[in-house]
Amino acid sequence: MTDSFEGNFTQQEPIPEEAIDAALGVLRSGRLHRYNTDPGEIGETAQLELDFAAMTGARYCLAVTSGGYALATALRALGVGPGDRVLTNAFTLAPVPGAIASVGATPVLVEVTEDLVIDLDDLAAKIPASGARILMLSHMRGHICDMDRLMAVCDAAGVTVVEDCAHTMGAAWNGVPSGRHGRLGCFSTQTYKHVNSGEGGLIVSDDAAVMARATILSGSYMFYGRHPAGPPEETFETIRLETPNCSGRMDNLRAAILRPQLARLDDQVTAWTARYRAVEEGLAGVPGLALVPRPAAERFVGSSIQFRLPGWAPARIGALLAAAAARGVALKWFGAETPQGYTSRHDSWRYAPAQDLPRTDAVLATLLDMRLPLTFSLEDCRLIARILREEIARAGARPAAE
Repeated sequence: MTDSFEGNFTQQEPIPEEAIDAALGVLRSGRLHRYNTDPGEIGETAQLELDFAAMTGARYCLAVTSGGYALATALRALGVGPGDRVLTNAFTLAPVPGAIASVGATPVLVEVTEDLVIDLDDLAAKIPASGARILMLSHMRGHICDMDRLMAVCDAAGVTVVEDCAHTMGAAWNGVPSGRHGRLGCFSTQTYKHVNSGEGGLIVSDDAAVMARATILSGSYMFYGRHPAGPPEETFETIRLETPNCSGRMDNLRAAILRPQLARLDDQVTAWTARYRAVEEGLAGVPGLALVPRPAAERFVGSSIQFRLPGWAPARIGALLAAAAARGVALKWFGAETPQGYTSRHDSWRYAPAQDLPRTDAVLATLLDMRLPLTFSLEDCRLIARILREEIARAGARPAAE
């Protein structure tokens, strides 16, 4: 009898009871707006910013409405605008080039390696060729490049780094938390990320002037003094009347949901990594399948896993997707010609100029991706790996032209 998997690849864990209690407290108070507090009171949003700054070791933190809003606000706070060019990975999700386009700038796409990280040689070549002064670095699907080398390249060229950490909250490179190498780190708390408020975002930085602009941009009006994780009030004097309000504040309800989740993030990271390793072990040695090596310097969060099938034609990959789906295993393919759900590739971002990226195209053509929610047990993960081994063997036995 053929095994099937009955789990749901988009089902997250329930919100913790302590988070539900905190949310009910906010609802009962009626004080959902972050600035609707009693004198001297630190509301949930302000406390979340303090918690997250302490967790990441950042001097300042700002909570906003989404990860995409965090990215765009970071660019605006750095003075990026129409006509500017911003470097970013060619392998990422649409909100990253979307954030660049939203401020009127042009994405300059950098090739990806077979290890699914930004190609540092291509980056070094494209910095002078493009004239870009900003790199929006996407740690796509939780893969962190050699951050020491990347920062050396960017520092030498005078390029400011903004880290997109949507998939790396809780991760680190050589002991430095993700988001703390660049000038700013931007995080997401959307449902499929590592803490869940439906939507939400966080920005961290040690740069007082940049974070003051980000705070005004987020819609602080003249309440910036109510940001205990923000810059000193005197930092706002020269910018408070010159910086536009692009309202995107986080509210107390979402912050209340998030704070208890942050407190247990380390345990969640351990649980995700165990699930990742279970699938990785189950797929090791499958003929024709290439797993992505994880460097010793990288502390990663295994909330998804990726693998490549080098040399496979689109029809063969399509047959594998269908066969796996019939047995309950949901795979995403980054080589599809048209966007599917959240998954897209660079040639479908028509708001960005078309760019020649042959190495990226070759990687994405055979790249498959799978979520690993914590609602899966370790035995679930081992079953999923067995199903994939069997279906890859069957699909691989077909003629390559199929």
